[in-house]
Amino acid sequence: MKKKKISDTQIKVAEVMHQFKEGELHSGKSNTIVTNPKQAIAIALSEANELKKSKK
Repeated sequence: MKKKKISDTQIKVAEVMHQFKEGELHSGKSNTIVTNPKQAIAIALSEANELKKSKK
């Protein structure tokens, strides 16, 4: 059985979602805690996209 490679994007999304579940995810510069799961996903994907852009 082959092991599946985990991409940097998947790791970043997992980190952000963990922060959300722990109640430690902050929204932008306002420093308010994110309580909406959809907003947490949007933040995770945005940060993953920034990570991908910086690697190019």
